[in-house]
Amino acid sequence: MIKNQFNLSDNYKYVNSNVRARSKRKRLWKAGAIGTWLLLMAFAAGCASGAAGSTSGADASPATPAKADGAAGTGKVIRIGYQKGNTLNILKVKGNLDERLKSEGYKVEWKVFAGGNFLLEAMSSGSVDFGHAADGSGVFGQAGNKPFVYVANDLPNPEGIGIVVHSDSAIESIAELKGKKIAVAKGGNHHYLAVLALEKAGLKLDDVQFVYVKDASEGRALFETKQVDALGSWDPFFAAVENDLKPLTLTDGQGYSPNRTFYYANEQFAKDHPDLIRLILEEIQEADEWANEHKPEVVKLLSDTLGIDADAIERAVGRRQYGVELLSSEIIAPQQQLADTYHRIGLIPSQIQVAERMPVDAPWAKDGPIQNK
Repeated sequence: MIKNQFNLSDNYKYVNSNVRARSKRKRLWKAGAIGTWLLLMAFAAGCASGAAGSTSGADASPATPAKADGAAGTGKVIRIGYQKGNTLNILKVKGNLDERLKSEGYKVEWKVFAGGNFLLEAMSSGSVDFGHAADGSGVFGQAGNKPFVYVANDLPNPEGIGIVVHSDSAIESIAELKGKKIAVAKGGNHHYLAVLALEKAGLKLDDVQFVYVKDASEGRALFETKQVDALGSWDPFFAAVENDLKPLTLTDGQGYSPNRTFYYANEQFAKDHPDLIRLILEEIQEADEWANEHKPEVVKLLSDTLGIDADAIERAVGRRQYGVELLSSEIIAPQQQLADTYHRIGLIPSQIQVAERMPVDAPWAKDGPIQNK
């Protein structure tokens, strides 16, 4: 049975022998039962259905990393889910996490996913211990009562999402989208931006026609052939549209959404291995600091990985800063606004309290901000 609450208590077990058991803490939340509800599509089509099964053997569980296969199979495996082009992709290529975990007796098993919803579904099944996905994926996952917890987030990137129109159209403002067609991926960060921008402009959602697409390429095709009047997109695809089609950008996320992506862990893994979570976050920060200082190398890496023109990647990478933040009330508030908005417009069936999955005083945060060790 899936637990519907996450307790920060002395159930957390430290592997390091020099850390003493801490006294039981007060529970931070109680999660209301919201029933079983399938994940909606955020950035990929359809409902998440376990994009990757466990390959770690019959003894694998989210609480206990699996035994490593092969001749040196005396270690254990940490299963990390990532998406092509995101910050964990950079970490994977740089290799510093693999090296550090190897010195601790662990091996990393990298699993690639087409979207964050699929990643969180795999995490809920126990085939992924740790992963990285967008803000909306966390809301959908919690609405579906999936057993995960937020552990940290990337620095905000509001310039990485936007709403564009054709440069030769008569539309010059969000308010002038009334009666027009807007292509978005349902539940995506750019869909959220469009909702907020339309409402701020005094429009109702039924004043426009949302055309839901399965991915960025379909949205671009509809926009490029003028089957829709406006397009919501996200980097690096947003940057590619800006470079190639020279549209008018009505707004990006500034003033609307911080556009954060989050690091998530399986609930049981987080309880049993907070020391490993801290270690992983430290190595992400090391890779992020490297990325900030070596953006041309990052551009080449992501361009090769995604098959997207380097000029578009350069634009996307150039307008963001890499780095890891621990959770705080300032980070929880906009995530709650996103969840409330998704409930209000019918994307999730019940109201949720994201703070129930966003512990600000978790053991992996006890030593303060994440730094390169």
